Amino acid sequence: MQLLKQLYYSFFGKFPTVVEPITGAGSNRQYFRLQSDDDKAVIGVVGTSLEENQAFIYLARHFRKRKLPVPEVLAVSDDQMRYLQEDLGNISLFDALHGGREAGGRYNLKEQHLLLDTIRMLPNFQIRGARELDWSHCYPQPEFNEENVLFDLNYFKYCFLKPTELDFHELKLEADFRLMAKDLVAEPTDSFMYRDFQARNVMLDAEGKPSFIDFQGGRKGPYYYDLASFLWQASARYSDKLRRRLIYEYYYSLKNYTEVPSKRHFVQRLSLFVLFRTLQVLGAYGFRGYFERKQHFIDSIPPAISNLKRMVQTELFHYPYLVDVLQRMVALPQFATEEEEPKTRKDGYKITDNNIYEAHKNDGPATFSKYDGKGPLVVRVFSFSYRKGIPEDESGNGGGYVFDCRSTHNPGRYEPYKTLTGLDEPVIRFLEDDGEILTFLDSVYKLADAHVARYLQRGFTDLMFSFGCTGGQHRSVYSAQHLAEHLNKKFGIEVRVCHREQNITQTIEAKTE
Repeated sequence: MQLLKQLYYSFFGKFPTVVEPITGAGSNRQYFRLQSDDDKAVIGVVGTSLEENQAFIYLARHFRKRKLPVPEVLAVSDDQMRYLQEDLGNISLFDALHGGREAGGRYNLKEQHLLLDTIRMLPNFQIRGARELDWSHCYPQPEFNEENVLFDLNYFKYCFLKPTELDFHELKLEADFRLMAKDLVAEPTDSFMYRDFQARNVMLDAEGKPSFIDFQGGRKGPYYYDLASFLWQASARYSDKLRRRLIYEYYYSLKNYTEVPSKRHFVQRLSLFVLFRTLQVLGAYGFRGYFERKQHFIDSIPPAISNLKRMVQTELFHYPYLVDVLQRMVALPQFATEEEEPKTRKDGYKITDNNIYEAHKNDGPATFSKYDGKGPLVVRVFSFSYRKGIPEDESGNGGGYVFDCRSTHNPGRYEPYKTLTGLDEPVIRFLEDDGEILTFLDSVYKLADAHVARYLQRGFTDLMFSFGCTGGQHRSVYSAQHLAEHLNKKFGIEVRVCHREQNITQTIEAKTE
């Protein structure tokens, strides 16, 4: 500690008045926050490996030259076992995502935006960071290779698979391991593989902008590895929907820095790295949990097994024996998970099942509306004049959507159309040539389509739409009629139309298959 304080003195010309240890580091290095008087705090690092320190110092300085968001190395001791670096604050991305993890993977919009900002920056770090980088400085080795892969796969075999006592053929499994290792390194790459890219290694400033730390284990390697590490981290519990969006954002960000393969090829390669990364972390969890008896790693096994179970059930990998072993492993009683809820009945109408919402374990069992599963759906569409009030809902549901058409161009202001309605060709031609009503209805259709689709799934029987304008003659009539025809055509449902002020009613029959 005294040597670290001396390094601080040599840089600042005074000794620190505050020295606070920072807990939670992932390696044997020690971290301290040092500060004197009103000066800005810095981070002091005491390392245990000269080569690891040298790798960090070189990479940090290289990335700073590339204008990448990493801490600046301020001072290094003569023996390079201690150094001072810029303090990026106390809040990591992992800390900022605490609420989403605690909610079982339900990340709010703010948390999702933090994830999106981070994943968009990753290709910049991987591709631009690799330019002019001297790979010989990387620790413990300069490049991801087959030897790396086989070491990790055997780590999984001995530290996780064997303790399950599952019977398997060593030579057949080894053959698939070797084939997988060749496939993982088959495509040449010039990118920087972070290797430990996780939420704990992303720091956020006061505005939520991310910076990267703990990259000293990086090396030349495929960019898929970091994406797989980040998105399939077991404790994060990202939903499939959020994960797909993050992959999409990463892919299109990557295009800004290098040529990318087709989406199909990209997804196939990513799936392979996800499988490898999952086996890799299970090996680590097995050693740290089963052998060192550390509860955190034992608790991390079930979500990792869930990831693996989903992969071997849905993805196609050309390692038949390995897949067979993994399928038998995840089916072991100690890895059993809660069974899916049974499917509910289908009643012959155009609905799926009554329980359309995926249950979340934090919410408990759902209750359902007394209207569920009654079917079939009938949609009622009205046109009306605001002067005479909004149509009443006689179904007992209390009403539905009411759309105000009065912002669009009114044909009723012109003499040729005063005695016509929105059902007449001259008025239709006027409105469609003008175009405002079409833009208006585009938004209505999106809202109505989503609502009708959901009501069909739930087996509801009634939905009401009303369109109002000044006189209930032109714009509202056009809109109501076109929505009715649109819904009948798209969903095949019965639609009852009432142009109230025109005393016109119509039933558009449901389509029969």
